[in-house]
Amino acid sequence: MFGAETLTLAQAVLDACRARQWRLATAESCTGGLVAGALTAIAGSSDVIERGFVTYSNEAKSELLGVPPETIAAHGAISAEIAAAMARGALARAPVDLAVSVTGIAGPGGATPTKPVGLVLFGLARRDGECRTERRVFPGDRSLVRQAALEMALRLLDSETRR
Repeated sequence: MFGAETLTLAQAVLDACRARQWRLATAESCTGGLVAGALTAIAGSSDVIERGFVTYSNEAKSELLGVPPETIAAHGAISAEIAAAMARGALARAPVDLAVSVTGIAGPGGATPTKPVGLVLFGLARRDGECRTERRVFPGDRSLVRQAALEMALRLLDSETRR
């Protein structure tokens, strides 16, 4: 289901979290659970992975993660503000040390002049209160964008656990 590179990245995240005794949650929109899926494809991941939220709709982002509807209305679901709110919401709703969020436009539709197909925003929130976001635009079709977003989320988690 997942390629060798993806599983190697996922294993690195799990190993780094174990070394720090960290638990992890995911909050995913355009990846639809791929990040949590890749992490939990590895046997023994339950000592690190606490839960995953798939919040594809704006309503789910608000209901499950506490993202204020007015923030969605002001910035759109594909924004740094929403990526940060999703990560913070996962952290607030799970007994974890680190949360990652992914929101984007995988295509083929949904693009605007300022938000092209392939635009993905990531949020990383830590229990110590630190939260950062990353913005990327990935080339390719829906499948390629989702795969690139999955791999980037794992790379960001890996780098965050080594900070």
